[in-house]
Amino acid sequence: MAENNNLYRKLGVSSKKEDVHNALKSIDKGLYPGAFCKIVNDIDNREDYCSIFHSDGAGTKASLAYMYYKETDDISVFKGIVRDAMVMNLDDFLCVGAIGNIFFSNNLGRNSQFINADVIKTIILEYYDYSEKLSSFGLNIKMCGGETADMGDIVKTVAVDASAFTTMKREDIIDASNIKPKDVIIGLASYGKASYEEEFNSGIGSNGLTLARHGILSHDYYKKYPECFDQNIDEKYVFFGRYKLTDMIDELKLNIGKTLLSPTRTYAPVVIDILKEYRKDIHGIIHNTGGGQTKILKFGKNIKYVKNNLFPIPKVFELIQRSSETQWREMFSVFNMGHRMEILCNNSIAPEIIDIAKKYKIDSKIIGYCEKSPIPSKNMLEVKSEFGSFTYD
Repeated sequence: MAENNNLYRKLGVSSKKEDVHNALKSIDKGLYPGAFCKIVNDIDNREDYCSIFHSDGAGTKASLAYMYYKETDDISVFKGIVRDAMVMNLDDFLCVGAIGNIFFSNNLGRNSQFINADVIKTIILEYYDYSEKLSSFGLNIKMCGGETADMGDIVKTVAVDASAFTTMKREDIIDASNIKPKDVIIGLASYGKASYEEEFNSGIGSNGLTLARHGILSHDYYKKYPECFDQNIDEKYVFFGRYKLTDMIDELKLNIGKTLLSPTRTYAPVVIDILKEYRKDIHGIIHNTGGGQTKILKFGKNIKYVKNNLFPIPKVFELIQRSSETQWREMFSVFNMGHRMEILCNNSIAPEIIDIAKKYKIDSKIIGYCEKSPIPSKNMLEVKSEFGSFTYD
């Protein structure tokens, strides 16, 4: 197959979600329109506080967990999916500096023909177990129940989501509209084994899994798992990759399934330490979720972001690109490609922030910088990589 263009759209997904953003144009953006999360008036009407409510989930990674479970009978993979759902909320909170008294609720939708009681039990118990784990990092996490809905007419396998709520002092908000020309961009690696992780992390996170699943897995799964893809997609784009879930990647000592299902890393321990020392000096924190390396374009004003010192591409992304033949330009706009958290600040405190990350055995370095955009009132991004230079706006 020749190198593919716009594969994500052909799979029915948009990394930019233009239609969603257009629908929200007239909606109130909250107290800090430039912040990573929507922030509203405090629930108790305290003038010096504000409130944040957030919802996110594991996305189609849950469908992959189902396939792996059916192939291997390893039910533990659903624990990782719960962690994905919780971290996708928590690490968004980190981007605005929210690190305490967080309430979580689980939101599950399932097709009971495929997702049995043992799977649901595993998922629900992990919400509580992982809440305790997160609390051990210095957070105050409270699990507040949730909802499990049998939705076979809508949900093909299982949807694993979470909602989170917190309050914080307004003076402590990290507002990304404060990003300035001459700021540096510090990247925190998404791969490896952090000091607080139990196993090696491939770095995949929870974004781009539709492209990852179909682009890397063999067409052998097309007839075997019709419940795991959109029937409206052209068959040639359904599981058109080279691998089976149990194929080993010798370099990682993991199989394909476990590599793609590697739980999303939380940066909570690192960011908590950074905020203790440098909260007032940080201009923005960006979580590279939907949009991958281009996520940053949504934040700051009239900034050109230059990323010219990226981490080596983790093996998982090499495999996805090689198997799917996705163009590298699209890879950078879908996946985190090696670092999932960015901290923007003055160069003077960069060495200290990098040292904090390394204390937790997470690779960290200055991966780029900010300058004034040449296009008035518009952000730009230039990615300079070993696979070429790409400009996004």
